[in-house]
Amino acid sequence: MSKCGKNKNTGVTTGGERGTARMKMRTKLFAGFGILLLLLFALAGIGISRLTNTDSSLSEIYENRYNKVKLATNMRSNASELAKGIANLLLISTPESDKKNLELIRTTSANVAKAMEDLEGLEYTPRGKELVSSLLTGGRRYLEYKDQVLGLYQNGKVAEANNLRTSSGVNIQDQFTASMAAFSGYQEEQMDAAIADAVDQNQQTMAATGILTLAALLLSVVIMYWIVTSMTKGLGTLTLMLQGFADGRWGDASYRVPITSNDEFGQLAAVFNRLADDLDATAAKEQELHRINEENLWLQSRVGEMYSAMQEMTKLGEMGELFIGQLARTVEAQSGAFYVLKDEGLHRRLELAGTYARSGGTAVPSFEIGEGLVGQCAKDGQPIFLEGGEEQGQVRLAFGEMKPLSVMVQPVIYDEEVIGVFELVSLKTYSELEMKFIDQASEVGGVALNSLQGRLKIEELLRIHQALTEELQTQSEELLSQQDELRASNERLEDQAKALRVSEELLQRQQEELEQSNEALLRKTAELEEQVRETEEVNRQVELARDSLEKQALELAVASRYKTEFLANMSHELRTPLNSLLILSQLLKENKDQNLSAKQVEYAETIHSSGSDLLRLIDDVLDLAKVESGRLDIQAETVRVQDVIDSLQRSFLPVARNRMLAFEIEVKEGTPVSLQSDSLRVQQILKNLLANAFKFTDSGCVKLTVEPAGGSEPMLAFTVEDTGIGIPPEKQQLVFEAFQQADGTTSRKYGGTGLGLSISRQLAALLGGTIELESEEGKGSRFTLSLPMVLQPVKAGREGVAAGGMHEARDAIAAAMASAGGSALAGALPGMPGARSPLSAPVLRPPGAAPVSDSFADDREHIEPGDKVLLIIEDDAQFATILLDMARSRGFKAVVALQGDSGLQLAKELRPDAILLDIQLPVLDGWAVMVQLKSDAATRHIPVHVISVNDEVLQGLSMGAIAWLRKPSTRDHLDQAFEQIQTFLERDIRSLLIVEPDEAQRIALIELIAHDDVSITAVESGREALEALRAASYDCMVIDFQLRDMAVYELLDEIKGDAELRRLPIMVYTGTELDKKEQLRLKKYAESIIIKDVRSPERLLDETSLFLHRVQEQLPEEKKTVLQKLHSIEAVFAGRKVLIVDDDIRNVFALSNLLEGLDMQVAFAETGKGALEQLEKEPDFDLVLMDIMMPEMDGYEAMRSIRDDERFDRLPIIALTAKAMKDDREKCIQAGASDYITKPVHTEQLLSLMRVWLSR
Repeated sequence: MSKCGKNKNTGVTTGGERGTARMKMRTKLFAGFGILLLLLFALAGIGISRLTNTDSSLSEIYENRYNKVKLATNMRSNASELAKGIANLLLISTPESDKKNLELIRTTSANVAKAMEDLEGLEYTPRGKELVSSLLTGGRRYLEYKDQVLGLYQNGKVAEANNLRTSSGVNIQDQFTASMAAFSGYQEEQMDAAIADAVDQNQQTMAATGILTLAALLLSVVIMYWIVTSMTKGLGTLTLMLQGFADGRWGDASYRVPITSNDEFGQLAAVFNRLADDLDATAAKEQELHRINEENLWLQSRVGEMYSAMQEMTKLGEMGELFIGQLARTVEAQSGAFYVLKDEGLHRRLELAGTYARSGGTAVPSFEIGEGLVGQCAKDGQPIFLEGGEEQGQVRLAFGEMKPLSVMVQPVIYDEEVIGVFELVSLKTYSELEMKFIDQASEVGGVALNSLQGRLKIEELLRIHQALTEELQTQSEELLSQQDELRASNERLEDQAKALRVSEELLQRQQEELEQSNEALLRKTAELEEQVRETEEVNRQVELARDSLEKQALELAVASRYKTEFLANMSHELRTPLNSLLILSQLLKENKDQNLSAKQVEYAETIHSSGSDLLRLIDDVLDLAKVESGRLDIQAETVRVQDVIDSLQRSFLPVARNRMLAFEIEVKEGTPVSLQSDSLRVQQILKNLLANAFKFTDSGCVKLTVEPAGGSEPMLAFTVEDTGIGIPPEKQQLVFEAFQQADGTTSRKYGGTGLGLSISRQLAALLGGTIELESEEGKGSRFTLSLPMVLQPVKAGREGVAAGGMHEARDAIAAAMASAGGSALAGALPGMPGARSPLSAPVLRPPGAAPVSDSFADDREHIEPGDKVLLIIEDDAQFATILLDMARSRGFKAVVALQGDSGLQLAKELRPDAILLDIQLPVLDGWAVMVQLKSDAATRHIPVHVISVNDEVLQGLSMGAIAWLRKPSTRDHLDQAFEQIQTFLERDIRSLLIVEPDEAQRIALIELIAHDDVSITAVESGREALEALRAASYDCMVIDFQLRDMAVYELLDEIKGDAELRRLPIMVYTGTELDKKEQLRLKKYAESIIIKDVRSPERLLDETSLFLHRVQEQLPEEKKTVLQKLHSIEAVFAGRKVLIVDDDIRNVFALSNLLEGLDMQVAFAETGKGALEQLEKEPDFDLVLMDIMMPEMDGYEAMRSIRDDERFDRLPIIALTAKAMKDDREKCIQAGASDYITKPVHTEQLLSLMRVWLSR
């Protein structure tokens, strides 16, 4: 029985073990851990359920309760800050606090509105809805109250705004605060209740979780024990497998473990097999990575070699050949071509720069943009790749048309712009590596090509600069050479004139010998024939000498005329003292502050009148015919010495104070009370001497001594002494010569033309006196003017020193011709008997004659209402008479003015229907008259027709003239001028053409300008503008810079190229920011350039009114108000900053007083260099008044330096110069001046110019 029991037990045990052994580890683990997972899931489910409930409660607390409380709290804070900002704005008003409070109000009100919007979008309980509705209603009322307060404040009603705040604003704020408090309290109560519920749920969850966790732990211990014991039996096999891996058999990637079972150990063997496979895959990836690195190194080396080689190229063709050749060889292409983009203005095309495996003749030399594959690639900026196929047709390539095999067309791009295109043709398909190389080669090719083009441009600019420098040097040397040649020519002519007289004497002797030979003719026929031959030879030589002298005399006449014209236009330092005199006396005469007595005002008027007389005197002195020929009117009168001294004191005491110099005047005992002489000339000489003394003296004193001078006849000596720089002995005679100074450069320290002492010596000679000089360099100078007590008459028409050579040569030629019996050449030389000069000689006034009057026998006393009045401003009385007669014959009442100032005054008084204006006028030139006419609202509409020898047509038209006629004029031309005026006056409605592509802008411009006195045609394109111009006549055109169908320069070229349209006034009105180059280019076409900004509509209305000649008083009230504000002196000048650049302290003093009286801020600099430093420190100046002749750096150089700084591109600069040369204006404009005015400065003209430029 015991044996049977043992077998049974063994059988049961063995069966259980086998059952367990058949179970896989996975099954055991799944069974054990499955039970655990069920327990965990149960535990997790309960936990998740509880946590979900808790999370829901917390989310409800945050989203529905806490967030609402937070929004309400923020709203309350912002509302409080808003109330604080409103109170501070109304109670504490300073610019800084107002700005800060307005910003606070804007920010907090926006935050309140945002919070209200957020609250309105949330969910609420019925009670919550009531509270939030009350809150939102209160908030809206509060924001409306805020808007009302700001509206009153911005309209300047601060008191009303403060009353609103105290009367109703506080109540609205309190209601709003109360509603926010109620809402917050309700939400906080709801949040507290929800938190309590969440705490209870959490405690229940913790209890249930603890019980389940304890049960799961016990069950887990049982299951783990069962799993561990069943797994120990398989660990042996696992150990053996691991031992084999440790022995190295598993280190071989090719080793594979045989799979003998389906249990976990079989699966482990499969894992080892996969591990071996992974090792194989890793080795393959390493090989692929190595291959990629090698390809990258190849790319970098090839691209680097290509870039280095291209960087060494200096010619575009060489670089193109290198680039396409190296590229084609690298990718094994059969042929290639490289094209570079060329910009030729508006035209762009691709030009061949290099080929590979093709001769130059077989490649297309150029492509238009969009033409062929090359042109299309440049247009799109994208590469084009074609692979050959029989189905593809012909394609036009760089080498013609062919069936492509493999074609790559790639753009060369630099800085996102296509600058070139290359084309490659191959018999094979490009690999991925070759495609990468092509892309990188395209990039480095663009960099190298741009670098080479930049270097070539720099080299070209350097060559141009060098050529210009050499040309300037050559011109300077030629000018010096020409001056030397002119001097030598004068000397040669004098020598030849003497030689001619010797030849004439020889001829007379030979003629006497011939007469003696004739008496002996019967006896000696042979001797007579010989003498005849000798006489003929002598006559031939005389004729040759005469021809040579005639030619040289003509050259001398031309040179003399050029010199005379130059002197007639010359004016510099002589006008400088007069400039300050006229301005200051004008200010005193006006007596704006009413602080001068009637006597003082009378004195000021006397000063101004004397200054005007001095201006006329200077104009006379600077006339060559009077300076060099001595044709000056000397008026003998009693000259009181004290009067002369008083005049000099008044003129130079302010100068002495400004320069901090002592000015002493001593009248020695025995000096007579008066002398017989010309008072004006005496004072002119002494003022020249004193002006020089003050100019060349930096410290010390200037002294004037008056005393009797000894000699054979009674003389009076005026001695001017200074402690200035003195004059070297070798230059003491030079200073008395015209245009001569020790330093004659434009940047010399002391200015002046060198005419003052020359004129003074000639005037002294005319007065019968002398000027003597004693000077020592570095110690000062002493000039002594000695005058006779009684003026002896001097012939006014005596020959001048400079003209003496010309007269002698001319007289010698005339005498030679008279002796030869010929007069043909005499009639061809100016000044000889029978000569007809093309220039009119000046009309000279004999001594004692009355000055020329500006009155004229015209119609000024016979003008009736309704008459057509024509004002003629012309200084040529004969020509003015012709114009007067022609005007009367056409139904005009005509008034004549012989001076610019009187003409301007008549224009303001008579308001004529039209004006005929000359430019070269005395006192006030035509340019100044035009500026003041067009700056005055009462006269700017009057049409002005210019008739002058001056040829600056465009300048006149740009200032508002309707037409221009050059002198000398024929009768037909004058008839046409009157026809133009009559036609203009008969048209009541002016025509305006507007070219504006933007419809809204076009409508706005029409509304700005439109009225019943102007007919407006508006078009949107350039072509339509041309059609309109050819179909009708227009008085003015306004054009935008940006046109859609054509470039604005193309349209302007067509207009200016049409003879009937070229004088049409054009205004460019644009919002495009124009650089200096564009502005200069546009100024050649347009009378005005207006950049669209805040004030541009007013300027456009003003400019169109000028060229349409609209009467301001007839415009609508709003347009009239706009123009009145624009031209208001106070509005234009008040508070503006102006920089005066002048080395003459008198001018600075005078101009500063004038401008400060207009409430302007004035600063000054004495040199161009000082002006640059001043602008660097204070770049906010509104305008610069720039003198030209200054030390260290003259005005031209200073203006160029200012314009080189981009900050001052638009800074108005008005050039002030005492010179009056014809090309001075153009020279100043080219140097950077905005406008130009000559000294002495007329106050009205200067202010008119400043008003024009400050209004822009």
